[in-house]
Amino acid sequence: MQSLYALSNRLKLNNVLPNKVTIWKLRNNNPLRKSYVTNNIKLDEFDALIRITVEMSKYLYPYIREILKSKENIEENSLIWNDFNKRFIELIKERFNLDSMRVKKLLNQAENDEIIIKSLLILSFCISNQGYQKLKNFLHDF
Repeated sequence: MQSLYALSNRLKLNNVLPNKVTIWKLRNNNPLRKSYVTNNIKLDEFDALIRITVEMSKYLYPYIREILKSKENIEENSLIWNDFNKRFIELIKERFNLDSMRVKKLLNQAENDEIIIKSLLILSFCISNQGYQKLKNFLHDF
């Protein structure tokens, strides 16, 4: 939460995301979470979250690239992929509603590899100059 707030300040999004509570409320707006609040996210809040995600993907790009590379050559680098996949599953089980069909799909090993790879690829594309627009288009089409 602290890193999201620090990024929002650095990106000068204080008028949209003035404090940690606002960010926390937006995060709890996800219907896949165990407990969520149904509020409509405003367009400027949606844009601010995209901007933060794009900025975070720039910091995490070396790690994202390493994960994708490890999946490509699973025999040599299975540890990286397996660790990431394990952590991904743990986070979903910890925070998401396990009765949801969408969450069950994320937990299905056959399907979650594809979802993870697609998500990581999208995040890796976010480091470009058009990263904001690419992520925004992807989310609108999702």
